[in-house]
Amino acid sequence: MIRWVVFIIIFLLIDFYAFQSVKTVTKNKIIYIAYWLVSIAVIVNVIYSINSIGDSKGLNQQVMLAFGLLILAFAPKIIALLIMFSEDVFRIFKTGFNYVSKSNETSFFPERRAFVSKVALGLAAIPFTSVLYGMVRGKYNYQVIKHTLFFDDLPESFDGYKITHLSDIHSGSFDDADKISYGMELINEQESDVILFTGDIVNNTADEMDPWISHFKSLKAKDGKYSVLGNHDYGEYVRWKSAEEKENNFQKIKNIHPKIGFNLLLNDSIYLNKGEDKIALVGVENWGSRFKKAGDLELASSKISNKDFKILMSHDPSHWEQVVRNHESNYHLTLSGHTHGMQFGIEIPGFKWSPVQYVYKYWAGIYKEFNRYINVNRGFGFLAFPGRVGIWPEITVITLRKLKK
Repeated sequence: MIRWVVFIIIFLLIDFYAFQSVKTVTKNKIIYIAYWLVSIAVIVNVIYSINSIGDSKGLNQQVMLAFGLLILAFAPKIIALLIMFSEDVFRIFKTGFNYVSKSNETSFFPERRAFVSKVALGLAAIPFTSVLYGMVRGKYNYQVIKHTLFFDDLPESFDGYKITHLSDIHSGSFDDADKISYGMELINEQESDVILFTGDIVNNTADEMDPWISHFKSLKAKDGKYSVLGNHDYGEYVRWKSAEEKENNFQKIKNIHPKIGFNLLLNDSIYLNKGEDKIALVGVENWGSRFKKAGDLELASSKISNKDFKILMSHDPSHWEQVVRNHESNYHLTLSGHTHGMQFGIEIPGFKWSPVQYVYKYWAGIYKEFNRYINVNRGFGFLAFPGRVGIWPEITVITLRKLKK
């Protein structure tokens, strides 16, 4: 209860401050009433949605929509608040100057300027339209991102081998079958040799995937489709009635993978073969510095040779940072996801930023250290915030090339 009171007080204080920009620009009482009715409705909706979460469902679409509307209402007001606060700082200094100089100005404490309030409202429109676009269109704005990576010890037959890397499907968040169908078509258009999925097929429960089985079953790759688990696949974020219920859900989530034609690697490995050449594909269960550590790299690699060319599938990039990149065995390429790029940020040529980079050093795209690569996929789906702003859903296509000596 105390947390809700604090939340309401903070939100209303920000609301009140931002309201000053509206109040300065117009004296229309209807606009005033509409402003506060919308604000109150957003707060009530958030409180109601969170308190109505079912014990066995966890984070659902109702809660995500409420959270999205909160951001939609909140983000523009932060911008307006900053502008209005800056003006108030100026007004205070101006008042002090008037006092010291014994100014004869008729208004000793300067009034708010309509121009500044108009600027505040104009700038506030930028995050409003960005968040609105992200919720309506951005979450399905699939981007095919292509990389070509060179290795001097890549087996000759795999020169030009093409991998489609997917991650973080989060099927419980989907709400548009046509957009998902389009995503599947886009993946198949890449005509990759293999499709690799690095975890989080659901948000919480296995039944979230039921409406989407036929869509993901339609994915095709010449050398097959392989997958691993992510932190959301273990049902860790639901209050289960019993350990047995949680285990049953976990088994159902693992059973989803063969239903859609994916070979789930649970701390295991297989070889991809071309003629007499082969590369090792290693898949570990989730291993995260902040999340479940079920991954066992040594067990997963027990069937393969140290000299093999190796591709590792591991959901959380912190595994690569803390274990894999310095490992005595060379895992040439690691594929991860998990971060979603926080679904918010800025990516333009030569510049990439998201708040998630202050949590994860390796958070989006290709990184190379010690002559080893990791690709951190930005995610196919979305979670919590029902949209994406600046960090779009990703289909990665990686082409392996042999470095000629």
